[in-house]
Amino acid sequence: TDRKKLHTAPVGQVFRLRPFHVLVATGGGYAGYRKYEDYKLQQLEKRGIEVPVKLASEWEVALYKSVPTRLLSRAWGRLNQVELPTWLRKPVYSLYIWTFGVNMKEAAVEDLHHYRNLSEFFRRKLKPQARPVCCVHSVISPSDGKILNFGQVKNCEVEQVKGVTYSLESFLGPRISTEEMHFSQAPPGNSFQKQLVTKEGNELYHCVIYLAPGDYHCFHSPTDWTVSHRRHFPGSLMSVNPGVARWIKELFCHNERVVLTGDWKHGFFSLTAVGATNVGSIRIYFDQDLHTNSPSYSKGSYNDFSFISNNNKEGIPMRKGEHLGEFNLGSTIVLIFEAPKDFRFNLKAGQKIRFGEALGSL
Repeated sequence: TDRKKLHTAPVGQVFRLRPFHVLVATGGGYAGYRKYEDYKLQQLEKRGIEVPVKLASEWEVALYKSVPTRLLSRAWGRLNQVELPTWLRKPVYSLYIWTFGVNMKEAAVEDLHHYRNLSEFFRRKLKPQARPVCCVHSVISPSDGKILNFGQVKNCEVEQVKGVTYSLESFLGPRISTEEMHFSQAPPGNSFQKQLVTKEGNELYHCVIYLAPGDYHCFHSPTDWTVSHRRHFPGSLMSVNPGVARWIKELFCHNERVVLTGDWKHGFFSLTAVGATNVGSIRIYFDQDLHTNSPSYSKGSYNDFSFISNNNKEGIPMRKGEHLGEFNLGSTIVLIFEAPKDFRFNLKAGQKIRFGEALGSL
């Protein structure tokens, strides 16, 4: 009679799982499985074994997109801005340097105690002489990274890696009006690719550069050009490492990105900064109105902003090598531009490249 009654809840209530929790757990587990698969592919590539392309199905892409990567990226961004105690900075940064192979001898400030938080360390500046800008070639690499793909755009499709393509129009969005850009008046029936080409005899070219976590995270102007327009696509923040880029078709079209378009001496020129997991923050130095990875966004939407106004008819002039923007961690930059048919890339797929080195020339 002195025993206390034990009140228990029904078994159904104890094990009740909400759909959101199931999606997060399943999606996270599957993402881990994909990471393991990527690791195995990297080992095969190191042995020189060619890996066949195996694209993800629609349900696999949907499952991956169910993981709240935008929320996780915002949380990671806030964590990166937390000031670390002085005694903890060197151990934390040293672990990161060892993991990703960071060369701190190139940093403008080599003392690890100088960086108050991870965000400052990610966005560290380099010594002026660390990245000499090539003066001979017309187009240079805007950042450090790995060349995933390059070449001529064909049939309105662009390769993100060998054998995996995405739609040029889906990536850049609808064509901008000729009032804002110096485009030629192409006939309406022409393909989207031909509408971008402003001069007869020119072709459209592309180059994809992947920035790893250990790379220098700022990016610069790849040539002398004028930026006329910015288009911001809110979207997913899936990983853009080469393994995932080989697995998900139109990965860059799914992810959040900032498209800068304008013109150079040969016609149309664009630079697109593609966001990724933990890289929701994309900053363009001359665009104070840009805010990426916002909590509220509409799927499939985009925001346009013109740099041409009554006071500024030309847009934003950029010189080759000039600071343009930065990522927080690492991501991908895609160049799509118009050039004469004799333009040649001085690259090899898979090679490492550094900011300031030549991409190609006439």
